[in-house]
Amino acid sequence: MKYSTAGFGRVLKKRGEPRYRRLGAAFVALGLVFSTSCLVNPATGERQLTLMTEGQEIQMGQEADPGIVASMGLYPDQELQDYMQRLGSELAARSERPDLPWTFRVLDEPVVNAFALPGGYIYVTRGILAYLDSEAELAGVLGHEIGHVTARHSVNRISRAQLAQLGLGIGIALKPELQRFEGLASVSLQLLFLKFSRDDERQADELGVRYMGRLGYDPAQLSGVMAMLGRVSGGGGGGRVPDWLSTHPNPENREEAILEMAAKAQVAMDPPRVGRTEFLPRLEGLVFGENPREGFFQGSRFFHPEMAFEMSFPQGWATANLKNTVQGVSPEEDALLQLSVAEVSDPVTALKGFLAQDGIQPGTSSRAAINGLPAAGAEFHYEGDGEEAEGRVAFVRHGGTVFQLIAIGTTNSWQHHASALREAQGSFRPLKDPALLRVQPARLRVVTVHRSTTLVEFLKREGAASRIEEVRLLNRLDGNPALQGGQILKIPFGGS
Repeated sequence: MKYSTAGFGRVLKKRGEPRYRRLGAAFVALGLVFSTSCLVNPATGERQLTLMTEGQEIQMGQEADPGIVASMGLYPDQELQDYMQRLGSELAARSERPDLPWTFRVLDEPVVNAFALPGGYIYVTRGILAYLDSEAELAGVLGHEIGHVTARHSVNRISRAQLAQLGLGIGIALKPELQRFEGLASVSLQLLFLKFSRDDERQADELGVRYMGRLGYDPAQLSGVMAMLGRVSGGGGGGRVPDWLSTHPNPENREEAILEMAAKAQVAMDPPRVGRTEFLPRLEGLVFGENPREGFFQGSRFFHPEMAFEMSFPQGWATANLKNTVQGVSPEEDALLQLSVAEVSDPVTALKGFLAQDGIQPGTSSRAAINGLPAAGAEFHYEGDGEEAEGRVAFVRHGGTVFQLIAIGTTNSWQHHASALREAQGSFRPLKDPALLRVQPARLRVVTVHRSTTLVEFLKREGAASRIEEVRLLNRLDGNPALQGGQILKIPFGGS
């Protein structure tokens, strides 16, 4: 969990809602009016049916971007962010849609992933950056995602879903009375996070190769990215597994197909650019894997070194540490405990605001301190939108921040969970263990081998012998290979 100003009063109305809908709730308010057209896409040369104008496509990306950033967080390195925007913009300028408001961001996520939203919003995680080996490979990743936008893959899927939802045939125009269907925008956002088709993937590969070549990069390097994704997926563990493969299905013979495309591609430079020595130093100090400074679980206990607090969740509950919240869900999925940062400066004011919400019926309240910290809490009953729930909310001030702990359950389940949830809320306390307060994430070091040796011997000298499996994956090595003087390796150091 990071610092956040996000309130949590609306959680009652959102419990059980899928993550994609929380990320883009603003989509529902767009009130898009769609027009049917069939155009030739300049990137693919194919005729495409679309129910969305370019302006609406751009608006969709603009509306979704704040939710993506709030949910996943931007990596706090402005130099790296500027580099990503600069390289991405150079590639996009050579695409068939150069005038989109192209935006490229590095997300503070350990998973191996990259994705695009309509309108030119491209995201890469720090997780995938760690495993890339050159600027050409990064250009390939960005070019591939740019290809999804220029080919309007998401827009096409959204248009097809809207037609299906409305029960329209291919040639039938939308009628004004049909625009009352309020689920379309959220359906569209849901589709953004579903799988592309294998045909879409092949086309995005083809377009990525095209854009790489136009900027002078070696298009064959994109095949190396695909090989890396396969290796990392097989490696498993710690946040390394590629999320990219969950939304970007792997067509058959993908690496070979990319090499065939690259052999036929027009490349603006001879020899083509690879940029390994230019790229790798940019990874120096990159956070690798999970960042414990943002909080971590040990069993059911949650610790947040940066904000210096700890608390315990009920035993056996499924827990998750997200950017804005920490949450636990009962095994039966009939109760929820969430921790977040409130928007106010004192617990009493926060409690009054919470209890004043529509649908909240206050119960017994208390201003008793929690483990010496100023606090205010109350039982409540919620009724609205056809739902009922029982719950208890507590606000606690610590370190100048007010934290909200909200526990809710179905009317039938509340008595079963109430005692454990009250106990969990009462476990919030300052973190005082010096070892836990000092934990740091692992970070990459970019190291040059000065004389011929083996990988095992080199890691022993560097004090990183325990990281050999990670080093193999990061550098695409097998076994105990011979290393040559001048060879550059990425090695994770530190971490708890």
